[in-house]
Amino acid sequence: MNKIVFDVETKNTFQEVGKNDPAALDISILVTYDYATGSYTRFTQEDFPKLWKLLENCDILIGYNSDYFDIPLLNKYYPGDLTKIRSLDILSEIKKSLGRRISLDSVAEGTLGKKKSGHGLEAVTWWKSGEIEKIMHYCEEDVRITKEVYEYALKNKSLKYKWFHENAEFPVDTSLWEETNSHSINQTLPL
Repeated sequence: MNKIVFDVETKNTFQEVGKNDPAALDISILVTYDYATGSYTRFTQEDFPKLWKLLENCDILIGYNSDYFDIPLLNKYYPGDLTKIRSLDILSEIKKSLGRRISLDSVAEGTLGKKKSGHGLEAVTWWKSGEIEKIMHYCEEDVRITKEVYEYALKNKSLKYKWFHENAEFPVDTSLWEETNSHSINQTLPL
């Protein structure tokens, strides 16, 4: 199964664009982890043509809050329709189990014993001050954490989150996460 874990950072905020619509924002950096190659790749907007080929050949896109945020935002750049590619939004799965949303930072701390290296709003500040390498590192770390959370859930059928000074564990139904479809390419680009 060809899996891609990904995360997006933006150049601006909802407050700056005046609406709570991810597609109104602009992407600064996108990072992927490709299970087929075992490698992380960093993309700027100029690199997106290379990204499209990668996405067209994947079986599933894995992210955190990706169905609400990352996919709609990236879809405005994509010449096809990313919503046609199978996705796994770990935050949506957590909400199914708990009935509420939990931050990636809280899940990382509870499940993996480590915190994120920053916050998404810092990435906007770094963009404005030209600190692109900081954004790339931060985004890659988020992808690494998302990948590790995904793998932990698959192995243990549960996740944890930090609740005050304790870890709270909860079950996660991963029964369909590894389901495969036999296809060679996602046909979402216009012919």
